[in-house]
Amino acid sequence: MPQASNGSNGQATRRPLPCGVYAPTMTFFDPETEDLDIPTIKKHSERLVRAGLVGLVTMGSNGEAAHCTREEKLAVTKATREALDAAGFPQTPVIIGATEGSVRGTVELCQLAPAAGADYALILPPSYFRSQMDEEAIHDYFAAVADASPLPLILYNYPGAVSGIDMDSDLLVRLARHPNIAGTKFTCGNNGKLTRVALAADAKTPRSQGSGYMAFGGMCDFTVQTLASGGSGIIAGGANVMPRVCARVWNLYAEGKTEEAIALQKELSRADWFLTKAAVPGTKGAIQSYFGYGGYGRRPLKRLDEERTRYIADGIKEIMEIENSL
Repeated sequence: MPQASNGSNGQATRRPLPCGVYAPTMTFFDPETEDLDIPTIKKHSERLVRAGLVGLVTMGSNGEAAHCTREEKLAVTKATREALDAAGFPQTPVIIGATEGSVRGTVELCQLAPAAGADYALILPPSYFRSQMDEEAIHDYFAAVADASPLPLILYNYPGAVSGIDMDSDLLVRLARHPNIAGTKFTCGNNGKLTRVALAADAKTPRSQGSGYMAFGGMCDFTVQTLASGGSGIIAGGANVMPRVCARVWNLYAEGKTEEAIALQKELSRADWFLTKAAVPGTKGAIQSYFGYGGYGRRPLKRLDEERTRYIADGIKEIMEIENSL
């Protein structure tokens, strides 16, 4: 695990990454101008941590990082850190999605991010020049960024976002040996891969201290499976909508209440598909339906019509009844 250090944001030590559920937070925009809606970004961040989430990720896929400038990425991260501090959660870590494609650009964003309040950086593999991105090129990219970044890296294995690049367990284990690489997010959904990496890297779990390496499941619909595989946490888009249920599944299993956790996981998995299938527009629509804010993604993301929004709201109605009862 990377050593804590003084950051340019004034931290005496870097906030540790606790085991549990994290949300890759949505980025909210004015519906007319598509400018950042900072008050709503802060409001949403506070709601999530008060519901039991242990950390937040800004500017991931759900945060529409691909549609935001570097300055906006830093502004969203700064607003999120400010909201957590003001709400009484100064120890809750913030992870910034800092992928810029090139080594130089990614390092530069990582160097700017601590001043905005980021503690760690979530990084996708490079993919624009797909035909040239063999295993060695990907390894060397992450090693170069990790060597120069003031923030520890969390590798983001999400084939759907990077032209099908799917890092295997051998590569991830090899990269885990770097002193400034702190974990992996497995949005590939491969439990076997997560198991192998977590075992080889001595990943932190709720029941043991481990080395501090974090093996994150990438969706809430396999929370129990991640825990059973030796995982450390979940970074799940569904936690933007139903954070209490997501945290409840994690906590039940971690407390040894396995049957209760599995039963609730089944309900969570069924509901989460409505959000996963509709992606960012559907998740924002669900937040709008149940919490009165959310709005739309930046173009070219489509704006869902009333019928589709209602279909999603109805599809998650049962899990939201549980959410509101916790």
